[in-house]
Amino acid sequence: MSFSVLCLAGKMNVFENIRLADEEIFETIAKSEYVRIERIISNGQKSCEGFFYDQDEYEFVLLLEGEAELFFKEKGRVKLKKGDYLIIKPHELHRVEYTSKPAVWLAVFYK
Repeated sequence: MSFSVLCLAGKMNVFENIRLADEEIFETIAKSEYVRIERIISNGQKSCEGFFYDQDEYEFVLLLEGEAELFFKEKGRVKLKKGDYLIIKPHELHRVEYTSKPAVWLAVFYK
């Protein structure tokens, strides 16, 4: 299995170069055929009313900085604080209800 990596220059820091924007920022750190690792920077964004993510893969999500609240169609609300993580199963309908300014996530998508 080979990985495509965002930066081959050596050491990187997930807390550096955090840009705040009107839209969430999704940065791919590394990816292969079966795994994708992203840093996500939120700045108060939330899912559009009535929208639910319906993903084909598992998602391990770790909130590195800030606070957030997710809503799962079957389980209800889950509040997250810095350091909290969870695994979202394929096709587990969910949405983002709240993110602090900023909220920094590490997301690992895998099959």
